[in-house]
Amino acid sequence: MAQPSPPWRRFIGVDYSGAAESTTRLPGLRVYLATLAGEPVEVRPDSTHLARHWTRQEVAEWLLARLRESIPTFVGIDHALSFPLAYFERYQLPLDWPAFLQDFVTHWPVDRSGVSVELIRRQGATRSGETRWRRIAERRDGRAKSVFHFDVPGSVAKSTHAGLPWILTLRRQLGPALHCWPFDGWSPPPGRSAIAEVYPSRMRLSPTPAGLTQDQFDAWSVADWLRRRALAGTLPASLAPTLSPVEHAQVVVEGWILGVD
Repeated sequence: MAQPSPPWRRFIGVDYSGAAESTTRLPGLRVYLATLAGEPVEVRPDSTHLARHWTRQEVAEWLLARLRESIPTFVGIDHALSFPLAYFERYQLPLDWPAFLQDFVTHWPVDRSGVSVELIRRQGATRSGETRWRRIAERRDGRAKSVFHFDVPGSVAKSTHAGLPWILTLRRQLGPALHCWPFDGWSPPPGRSAIAEVYPSRMRLSPTPAGLTQDQFDAWSVADWLRRRALAGTLPASLAPTLSPVEHAQVVVEGWILGVD
């Protein structure tokens, strides 16, 4: 029997960075793109200046342009897209992910010029969490740290706080053309681009390509994993982790890490 055509034809891996401000060029912010026909290649913000690094604002603008194209694309980005249920309970927020994003940006406007995660932390954030709060996905994985666990190796806290405003921007600009997994449903409609949270160390299927930094390798690994799963026909199954009904109700608020089961 013939292998069904993969629902996505382009795959983007983003190794994120929450350092400095949204317009700061960051060597740790890397983007790789793969197609069904070819392995991941690095994308730079300026093809005429290959040493130039991305800013978070530029990455968001580039993703917005790519996701407006008529090429079904799957984006894996290595920061959380939501917070643990305990955060919603403390601040009496509705269990509604779009409302959470809007509330978060009100208190953490880190997409604005001159504002950084560290600045808001120093000034005393009016919305914060505790390191003991973990999502079901983090507990299931066993290695992932809390989204409130700052200043430790392997932490995604700063990246998550810096990246969430840009997720809201993509969602506002693209509307239903972008499927935010799993909040918009566990199975993206055929032909629709999607974005999901990833954990690069779970996605290293191949030997490290020579000459890459750790940040480059992480972004490369995400794009490579997505491409290989799509070619094998197993990517849709990866979007359906095994959850109890109680866990399912919580996860559609907290989000999930693609590849964790």
